[in-house]
Amino acid sequence: MNYRNLLTIALTGALLTGCKSAQELREEVTAGQGPSTFSLGQVQSSIHKGTSQEQVLSTLGAPNIVTNDDHGNETWVYDKISTEGARASSGGGGSLILFGASSKANAYEATQKTLTVMIKFDNRKHVQTVNYHQSKF
Repeated sequence: MNYRNLLTIALTGALLTGCKSAQELREEVTAGQGPSTFSLGQVQSSIHKGTSQEQVLSTLGAPNIVTNDDHGNETWVYDKISTEGARASSGGGGSLILFGASSKANAYEATQKTLTVMIKFDNRKHVQTVNYHQSKF
């Protein structure tokens, strides 16, 4: 085996062991975020008129903004933004990238989602109203 083949095998091994799937990266990024990561479906199924502040806090985590109206009733605002990306490659299959040279063409598309949830509580600290807005662009 010559020096060039040995170098190619070593570089290929190093490149392959450093690769993680998108799911593994997503889990790594969101690990430890607890209940502050939520979806519109979770809000719609878990938060209703009469739900206590403690239940909301347990389900959704701490709000981004807390305000009080003239009567001292609180409104909690949750504002979540997420970005999802997709990468596509075309070109010769199985090419090895050495020193930045590649015969592949790459494209990247990102989608951003926003979810704003406003929860107004009554004087007993139970949900009075839930409003939300979701967008994707």
